[in-house]
Amino acid sequence: MAKILITGTAGFIGFHLAKKLLERGDEVVGLDSINDYYDLRVKYGRLGLTGIEKDAISYGKLVSSTVYDAYKFIQLNLEDQQGINNLFKQQKFDNVINLAAQAGVRYSIENPQAYVDSNIVGFVNILEACRHNSVEHLSYASSSSVYGLNETMPFSIHHNVDHPISLYAASKKSNELMAHTYSHLFNLPTTGLRFFTVYGPWGRPDMALFLFTKAILEGNPINIFNNGEMSRDFTYIDDIVEGVIRVNDNPPKGNPNWSGKNPDPGTAKAPYTVYNIGNNSPVKLMDFVSTIEKCLGMEAEKNFMPMQPGDVAATYADVQDLINNLGYKPETSLEYGVGEFVTWYREFYKV
Repeated sequence: MAKILITGTAGFIGFHLAKKLLERGDEVVGLDSINDYYDLRVKYGRLGLTGIEKDAISYGKLVSSTVYDAYKFIQLNLEDQQGINNLFKQQKFDNVINLAAQAGVRYSIENPQAYVDSNIVGFVNILEACRHNSVEHLSYASSSSVYGLNETMPFSIHHNVDHPISLYAASKKSNELMAHTYSHLFNLPTTGLRFFTVYGPWGRPDMALFLFTKAILEGNPINIFNNGEMSRDFTYIDDIVEGVIRVNDNPPKGNPNWSGKNPDPGTAKAPYTVYNIGNNSPVKLMDFVSTIEKCLGMEAEKNFMPMQPGDVAATYADVQDLINNLGYKPETSLEYGVGEFVTWYREFYKV
Protein backbone atom coordinates (compact mmCIF):
# COMPACT_ATOMS: atom_id res chain seq x y z
CA MET A 1 0.00 0.00 0.00
CA ALA A 2 0.94 3.69 -0.01
CA LYS A 3 3.21 5.68 2.29
CA ILE A 4 1.09 8.57 3.50
CA LEU A 5 1.83 11.68 5.54
CA ILE A 6 -1.15 12.82 7.61
CA THR A 7 -0.74 16.17 9.30
CA GLY A 8 -2.89 16.83 12.36
CA THR A 9 -2.88 13.31 13.82
CA ALA A 10 -3.29 14.56 17.39
CA GLY A 11 -6.44 16.21 16.06
CA PHE A 12 -9.94 14.86 15.71
CA ILE A 13 -10.13 13.87 12.04
CA GLY A 14 -6.43 13.06 11.66
CA PHE A 15 -6.48 10.62 14.58
CA HIS A 16 -9.43 8.66 13.18
CA LEU A 17 -8.02 8.74 9.64
CA ALA A 18 -4.60 7.46 10.71
CA LYS A 19 -6.20 4.52 12.52
CA LYS A 20 -8.32 3.61 9.50
CA LEU A 21 -5.43 3.77 7.01
CA LEU A 22 -3.15 1.77 9.30
CA GLU A 23 -5.84 -0.88 9.73
CA ARG A 24 -6.10 -1.32 5.96
CA GLY A 25 -2.32 -1.73 5.63
CA ASP A 26 -0.92 1.66 4.64
CA GLU A 27 2.31 3.03 6.05
CA VAL A 28 1.58 6.29 7.86
CA VAL A 29 3.66 9.11 9.25
CA GLY A 30 1.65 11.41 11.52
CA LEU A 31 2.54 15.02 12.24
CA ASP A 32 1.13 17.51 14.74
CA SER A 33 2.29 20.63 16.56
CA ILE A 34 0.30 19.59 19.66
CA ASN A 35 -0.58 23.21 20.43
CA ASP A 36 -2.69 24.12 23.45
CA TYR A 37 -5.70 25.53 21.56
CA TYR A 38 -7.82 23.05 23.53
CA ASP A 39 -7.52 20.38 26.26
CA LEU A 40 -4.20 18.60 25.74
CA ARG A 41 -5.54 15.52 27.57
CA VAL A 42 -7.72 14.87 24.52
CA LYS A 43 -4.81 15.29 22.08
CA TYR A 44 -2.46 13.04 24.06
CA GLY A 45 -5.31 10.58 24.58
CA ARG A 46 -5.75 10.26 20.82
CA LEU A 47 -2.03 9.82 20.29
CA GLY A 48 -1.86 7.24 23.07
CA LEU A 49 -4.52 5.09 21.40
CA THR A 50 -2.34 4.89 18.29
CA GLY A 51 0.70 3.88 20.32
CA ILE A 52 2.42 7.26 20.48
CA GLU A 53 3.42 7.71 24.11
CA LYS A 54 3.51 11.26 25.51
CA ASP A 55 6.89 10.77 27.21
CA ALA A 56 8.49 9.62 23.94
CA ILE A 57 7.53 12.77 22.00
CA SER A 58 10.29 15.27 21.34
CA TYR A 59 10.05 18.12 18.83
CA GLY A 60 11.45 17.19 15.43
CA LYS A 61 12.05 13.54 16.33
CA LEU A 62 10.26 10.61 14.68
CA VAL A 63 8.63 8.34 17.26
CA SER A 64 7.59 4.75 16.50
CA SER A 65 4.15 3.51 17.54
CA THR A 66 3.91 0.75 20.13
CA VAL A 67 0.62 -0.41 18.56
CA TYR A 68 1.11 -0.18 14.78
CA ASP A 69 4.36 -1.33 13.15
CA ALA A 70 3.73 0.92 10.15
CA TYR A 71 3.12 4.12 12.11
CA LYS A 72 5.54 6.87 13.09
CA PHE A 73 4.79 10.30 14.53
CA ILE A 74 6.65 13.60 14.63
CA GLN A 75 5.88 16.79 16.55
CA LEU A 76 6.47 19.60 14.08
CA ASN A 77 4.98 22.98 13.20
CA LEU A 78 3.82 23.43 9.62
CA GLU A 79 5.53 26.83 9.56
CA ASP A 80 8.88 25.15 10.32
CA GLN A 81 10.04 25.16 6.71
CA GLN A 82 13.34 23.41 7.29
CA GLY A 83 11.76 20.73 9.44
CA ILE A 84 9.06 20.07 6.84
CA ASN A 85 11.59 19.92 4.00
CA ASN A 86 13.82 17.50 5.91
CA LEU A 87 10.88 15.22 6.71
CA PHE A 88 9.77 15.02 3.08
CA LYS A 89 13.29 14.37 1.79
CA GLN A 90 13.87 11.59 4.32
CA GLN A 91 10.50 9.84 4.11
CA LYS A 92 9.55 10.02 0.39
CA PHE A 93 5.76 10.11 0.74
CA ASP A 94 3.43 8.84 -1.99
CA ASN A 95 0.46 10.88 -0.78
CA VAL A 96 -0.08 13.72 1.68
CA ILE A 97 -3.29 14.49 3.58
CA ASN A 98 -2.98 17.90 5.22
CA LEU A 99 -5.47 18.20 8.07
CA ALA A 100 -3.31 20.29 10.42
CA ALA A 101 -4.56 23.84 10.76
CA GLN A 102 -5.51 26.44 13.30
CA ALA A 103 -9.22 25.71 13.62
CA GLY A 104 -12.16 27.71 14.91
CA VAL A 105 -14.20 30.58 13.49
CA ARG A 106 -14.52 32.71 16.64
CA TYR A 107 -10.89 32.27 17.70
CA SER A 108 -9.79 33.68 14.33
CA ILE A 109 -11.30 37.01 15.32
CA GLU A 110 -9.26 37.09 18.55
CA ASN A 111 -5.96 35.66 17.26
CA PRO A 112 -5.62 36.16 13.50
CA GLN A 113 -1.84 35.68 13.42
CA ALA A 114 -2.16 32.01 14.40
CA TYR A 115 -4.21 31.42 11.24
CA VAL A 116 -1.69 33.15 8.99
CA ASP A 117 1.18 31.13 10.49
CA SER A 118 -0.41 27.70 10.31
CA ASN A 119 -2.99 27.94 7.54
CA ILE A 120 -1.15 30.18 5.07
CA VAL A 121 2.60 29.95 5.74
CA GLY A 122 2.31 26.31 6.81
CA PHE A 123 0.29 25.38 3.74
CA VAL A 124 2.83 26.98 1.39
CA ASN A 125 5.50 24.83 3.05
CA ILE A 126 3.40 21.70 2.42
CA LEU A 127 2.80 22.66 -1.22
CA GLU A 128 6.48 23.33 -1.82
CA ALA A 129 7.51 20.08 -0.16
CA CYS A 130 5.00 18.13 -2.27
CA ARG A 131 6.20 19.86 -5.43
CA HIS A 132 9.87 19.09 -4.83
CA ASN A 133 9.45 15.51 -3.60
CA SER A 134 7.28 13.90 -6.30
CA VAL A 135 4.16 13.54 -4.14
CA GLU A 136 1.43 11.88 -6.22
CA HIS A 137 -1.58 13.54 -4.56
CA LEU A 138 -2.14 16.23 -1.93
CA SER A 139 -5.53 16.21 -0.19
CA TYR A 140 -6.13 19.01 2.28
CA ALA A 141 -8.78 20.21 4.72
CA SER A 142 -10.86 23.11 3.54
CA SER A 143 -14.14 23.95 5.28
CA SER A 144 -17.84 24.60 4.74
CA SER A 145 -17.01 28.05 6.15
CA VAL A 146 -15.74 29.09 2.70
CA TYR A 147 -19.37 29.48 1.55
CA GLY A 148 -19.61 32.60 3.74
CA LEU A 149 -22.46 34.87 2.70
CA ASN A 150 -23.70 32.47 0.01
CA GLU A 151 -27.38 31.70 0.74
CA THR A 152 -28.07 29.31 -2.16
CA MET A 153 -28.87 25.94 -0.58
CA PRO A 154 -27.55 23.29 -0.71
CA PHE A 155 -23.98 24.60 -0.99
CA SER A 156 -22.35 23.29 -4.17
CA ILE A 157 -18.67 23.17 -5.10
CA HIS A 158 -19.78 24.86 -8.34
CA HIS A 159 -20.95 27.96 -6.42
CA ASN A 160 -18.82 31.08 -6.13
CA VAL A 161 -17.17 31.35 -2.69
CA ASP A 162 -15.68 34.85 -2.76
CA HIS A 163 -17.38 36.27 0.36
CA PRO A 164 -15.99 34.61 3.51
CA ILE A 165 -16.94 36.22 6.84
CA SER A 166 -14.11 35.05 9.11
CA LEU A 167 -10.36 34.93 8.74
CA TYR A 168 -10.56 31.17 9.29
CA ALA A 169 -12.81 30.85 6.23
CA ALA A 170 -10.59 33.21 4.25
CA SER A 171 -7.54 31.10 5.11
CA LYS A 172 -9.29 27.98 3.83
CA LYS A 173 -10.39 29.71 0.63
CA SER A 174 -6.76 30.83 0.26
CA ASN A 175 -5.63 27.21 0.54
CA GLU A 176 -7.89 26.28 -2.37
CA LEU A 177 -6.50 29.11 -4.52
CA MET A 178 -2.91 28.20 -3.61
CA ALA A 179 -3.54 24.53 -4.37
CA HIS A 180 -4.99 25.38 -7.79
CA THR A 181 -1.90 27.43 -8.59
CA TYR A 182 0.40 24.47 -7.81
CA SER A 183 -1.83 22.09 -9.78
CA HIS A 184 -1.69 24.46 -12.75
CA LEU A 185 2.00 25.35 -12.62
CA PHE A 186 3.53 22.07 -11.48
CA ASN A 187 0.89 19.45 -12.37
CA LEU A 188 0.53 18.52 -8.69
CA PRO A 189 -2.82 16.75 -8.16
CA THR A 190 -4.65 18.50 -5.30
CA THR A 191 -8.07 17.98 -3.73
CA GLY A 192 -9.73 20.30 -1.22
CA LEU A 193 -12.02 18.75 1.40
CA ARG A 194 -14.86 21.01 2.51
CA PHE A 195 -15.92 19.40 5.78
CA PHE A 196 -19.35 20.11 7.23
CA THR A 197 -19.62 20.25 11.06
CA VAL A 198 -17.77 17.06 11.96
CA TYR A 199 -18.72 15.34 15.22
CA GLY A 200 -18.28 12.04 17.06
CA PRO A 201 -16.08 10.32 19.68
CA TRP A 202 -12.81 12.15 20.45
CA GLY A 203 -14.34 15.32 18.99
CA ARG A 204 -13.00 18.83 19.48
CA PRO A 205 -13.75 20.47 22.86
CA ASP A 206 -14.51 23.82 21.16
CA MET A 207 -17.38 22.38 19.10
CA ALA A 208 -21.06 22.61 20.05
CA LEU A 209 -21.63 18.92 20.83
CA PHE A 210 -18.72 18.83 23.27
CA LEU A 211 -19.61 22.19 24.86
CA PHE A 212 -23.30 21.31 25.23
CA THR A 213 -22.64 17.84 26.66
CA LYS A 214 -20.14 19.20 29.18
CA ALA A 215 -22.42 22.03 30.30
CA ILE A 216 -25.54 19.84 30.67
CA LEU A 217 -23.69 17.21 32.71
CA GLU A 218 -22.26 19.92 34.97
CA GLY A 219 -25.65 21.58 35.41
CA ASN A 220 -24.63 24.76 33.58
CA PRO A 221 -26.68 26.61 30.94
CA ILE A 222 -25.85 26.22 27.25
CA ASN A 223 -25.57 29.20 24.90
CA ILE A 224 -28.00 29.04 21.97
CA PHE A 225 -26.87 31.53 19.34
CA ASN A 226 -29.13 33.41 16.91
CA ASN A 227 -31.94 32.55 19.34
CA GLY A 228 -31.93 28.99 18.02
CA GLU A 229 -32.59 29.99 14.41
CA MET A 230 -29.67 28.01 13.01
CA SER A 231 -29.09 24.71 11.24
CA ARG A 232 -26.02 22.64 10.54
CA ASP A 233 -25.19 19.73 8.26
CA PHE A 234 -23.75 17.55 11.05
CA THR A 235 -21.44 14.87 9.62
CA TYR A 236 -20.29 11.85 11.63
CA ILE A 237 -16.56 11.23 11.88
CA ASP A 238 -16.64 7.75 10.28
CA ASP A 239 -18.38 9.22 7.22
CA ILE A 240 -15.76 11.97 6.99
CA VAL A 241 -12.92 9.44 7.17
CA GLU A 242 -14.45 7.25 4.47
CA GLY A 243 -14.82 10.29 2.24
CA VAL A 244 -11.21 11.36 2.79
CA ILE A 245 -9.89 7.88 2.00
CA ARG A 246 -11.86 7.71 -1.24
CA VAL A 247 -10.56 11.13 -2.21
CA ASN A 248 -6.97 10.15 -1.35
CA ASP A 249 -7.24 7.03 -3.49
CA ASN A 250 -8.59 8.93 -6.52
CA PRO A 251 -6.41 11.91 -7.47
CA PRO A 252 -8.02 14.39 -9.88
CA LYS A 253 -6.99 14.30 -13.52
CA GLY A 254 -8.45 17.64 -14.59
CA ASN A 255 -11.72 18.58 -16.25
CA PRO A 256 -11.30 18.55 -20.06
CA ASN A 257 -14.54 20.54 -20.44
CA TRP A 258 -13.42 23.38 -18.17
CA SER A 259 -13.60 26.76 -19.91
CA GLY A 260 -12.19 30.12 -18.92
CA LYS A 261 -15.20 31.71 -20.61
CA ASN A 262 -17.52 30.07 -18.11
CA PRO A 263 -15.19 29.02 -15.27
CA ASP A 264 -16.37 26.30 -12.90
CA PRO A 265 -15.09 27.12 -9.37
CA GLY A 266 -15.05 23.46 -8.30
CA THR A 267 -12.86 21.97 -11.04
CA ALA A 268 -10.09 23.01 -13.44
CA LYS A 269 -8.16 21.95 -16.51
CA ALA A 270 -5.32 21.22 -14.10
CA PRO A 271 -5.47 18.16 -11.78
CA TYR A 272 -7.42 20.10 -9.15
CA THR A 273 -10.82 19.71 -7.53
CA VAL A 274 -12.73 20.22 -4.30
CA TYR A 275 -15.42 18.10 -2.63
CA ASN A 276 -18.08 18.76 -0.04
CA ILE A 277 -18.10 16.03 2.60
CA GLY A 278 -21.33 16.50 4.50
CA ASN A 279 -24.41 14.57 5.54
CA ASN A 280 -26.63 16.36 2.97
CA SER A 281 -29.27 16.66 5.71
CA PRO A 282 -29.22 19.88 7.79
CA VAL A 283 -30.54 19.70 11.35
CA LYS A 284 -32.14 22.60 13.23
CA LEU A 285 -30.13 23.66 16.25
CA MET A 286 -33.00 23.04 18.66
CA ASP A 287 -33.48 19.52 17.26
CA PHE A 288 -29.76 18.95 17.78
CA VAL A 289 -30.07 20.05 21.42
CA SER A 290 -33.09 17.77 21.89
CA THR A 291 -31.07 14.81 20.59
CA ILE A 292 -28.27 15.52 23.09
CA GLU A 293 -30.81 15.83 25.91
CA LYS A 294 -32.34 12.50 24.95
CA CYS A 295 -28.97 10.73 24.84
CA LEU A 296 -27.96 12.22 28.21
CA GLY A 297 -31.36 11.71 29.83
CA MET A 298 -31.13 15.32 31.06
CA GLU A 299 -32.70 18.61 30.04
CA ALA A 300 -30.54 21.62 29.26
CA GLU A 301 -30.95 25.07 30.72
CA LYS A 302 -30.86 27.32 27.65
CA ASN A 303 -29.38 30.79 27.34
CA PHE A 304 -30.63 32.35 24.08
CA MET A 305 -28.17 34.79 22.51
CA PRO A 306 -27.73 36.80 19.27
CA MET A 307 -25.69 35.62 16.31
CA GLN A 308 -21.94 35.68 16.89
CA PRO A 309 -19.53 37.46 14.51
CA GLY A 310 -18.22 35.13 11.81
CA ASP A 311 -21.06 32.59 12.16
CA VAL A 312 -23.51 31.67 9.41
CA ALA A 313 -27.16 30.79 9.99
CA ALA A 314 -27.17 27.53 8.04
CA THR A 315 -25.00 24.99 6.24
CA TYR A 316 -26.20 22.31 3.82
CA ALA A 317 -23.87 20.22 1.65
CA ASP A 318 -24.56 19.28 -1.95
CA VAL A 319 -22.60 16.02 -2.28
CA GLN A 320 -23.58 15.07 -5.83
CA ASP A 321 -19.99 15.26 -7.07
CA LEU A 322 -18.89 12.94 -4.25
CA ILE A 323 -21.61 10.50 -5.35
CA ASN A 324 -20.92 10.82 -9.08
CA ASN A 325 -17.12 10.61 -8.94
CA LEU A 326 -16.42 8.46 -5.87
CA GLY A 327 -19.66 6.53 -5.36
CA TYR A 328 -20.06 7.74 -1.80
CA LYS A 329 -22.63 9.57 0.32
CA PRO A 330 -22.41 10.08 4.11
CA GLU A 331 -25.48 8.62 5.82
CA THR A 332 -24.94 8.15 9.59
CA SER A 333 -27.95 9.37 11.57
CA LEU A 334 -27.61 12.13 14.14
CA GLU A 335 -29.17 9.94 16.84
CA TYR A 336 -26.52 7.24 16.39
CA GLY A 337 -23.62 9.70 16.16
CA VAL A 338 -24.59 11.76 19.19
CA GLY A 339 -25.14 8.56 21.17
CA GLU A 340 -21.64 7.35 20.30
CA PHE A 341 -20.16 10.68 21.35
CA VAL A 342 -22.02 10.75 24.67
CA THR A 343 -20.85 7.19 25.45
CA TRP A 344 -17.23 8.19 24.72
CA TYR A 345 -17.50 11.43 26.73
CA ARG A 346 -18.84 9.67 29.83
CA GLU A 347 -16.07 7.06 29.64
CA PHE A 348 -13.25 9.54 29.00
CA TYR A 349 -14.25 12.02 31.71
CA LYS A 350 -15.69 9.38 34.09
CA VAL A 351 -19.08 11.13 34.41
